[in-house]
Amino acid sequence: MGARKSDTRERMLESAVALLREHGARATSIDRVLAHSGAPRGSFYHHFPGGRAQLVEEAVARVGGFVAGLLDEAAASGDALRGVDAFFALWRERLVESGFRAGCSVVAVAVETNDEAPQLARSAAAAFARWTDALADLFAGQGLPAARARRLAAFTVAAVEGAVIMCRAERSAAPLDAAAAEIHDLLSNTLRPPRSTI
Repeated sequence: MGARKSDTRERMLESAVALLREHGARATSIDRVLAHSGAPRGSFYHHFPGGRAQLVEEAVARVGGFVAGLLDEAAASGDALRGVDAFFALWRERLVESGFRAGCSVVAVAVETNDEAPQLARSAAAAFARWTDALADLFAGQGLPAARARRLAAFTVAAVEGAVIMCRAERSAAPLDAAAAEIHDLLSNTLRPPRSTI
């Protein structure tokens, strides 16, 4: 019984992430999440007593945590180039697999006015901050001064997210590929090689 309940909650969260990516925050309604996830109608408020706002907030936090985890892995390896290349590759894969229908769930929430649930904008800002922090740590670990590492990290997140939006509009990976190549070249010329662990 307990496993089934958590399964239902998990399905609804995954559906919310997918719907945010493809349709945006406003269109990610409770009805749509229930239809997409196949969850029983009566289960929604049991799992998300805070309603739709709680579900969307948790979906954004999930995406934020997943991407931050990938960047933290790169930081642990000390290879900034590999980490940033993987960051771009993740979004490229999502775009191409979805036929350029799926963008970033965090952006979907960030760009919409959420006057009735201002915590959603804060949740999106927190996700971007986590990515920026992870990248800044990665860059600082390869010799950049902290202030420059933070600026470069913010620039990288902005480049990825802006390119993803352009790719969706153009139905092409070209903007993301161009941004990835330029950021790679910039980092190659800016960062020191990772220190040997031997």
